[in-house]
Amino acid sequence: MRIVGIGVDATEIERVKEMCEKHPESFLERVYTPLEREYCVARKKGMAESLAARWAAKEAVMKALGVGWSHGVKWTDIEVETNFSGAPSLNVTGRAKEIAQELGIREWKISLTHSRTEAIAFVVASGDE
Repeated sequence: MRIVGIGVDATEIERVKEMCEKHPESFLERVYTPLEREYCVARKKGMAESLAARWAAKEAVMKALGVGWSHGVKWTDIEVETNFSGAPSLNVTGRAKEIAQELGIREWKISLTHSRTEAIAFVVASGDE
C-alpha cells in the first residue's frame, strides 16, 4: 500500500460546545451524520469531546484528500464510526468518496484523542502501489 495523503487537525472543545449551545439542531445536523449524533449525545458527559474529535477528523480527511470545502464536500460526507471495541473508523460518501476514488484511496486509518481543551485527529489515506 502507498500513502496517498495524511491529515491532522486540532479542534478546541470549547468552540464546539459553544456552537452546540448557540445553534443546537442546525449545527449538529449540518456537521454530523445521524450515527455520529447518536453516538456523541449518548456520551452525555463526554459529548463535547466526542463531537470535537469528529470535527477534527472531518478536517483531517479534507487535508488528506488535498481539497477544501469549496470542492463540494459536505461535512456529512465524512463520518466517524466507532466499532464494538471503541476504535474509530472512517466512512466517506458523496463528493468525498468521489475524490477519494479519483486519488486511488482504498483504505483510511484514523486516530482520535483529546485533552481537557483540545481534540486531535490524525488520518492516513492509502491506496494500491
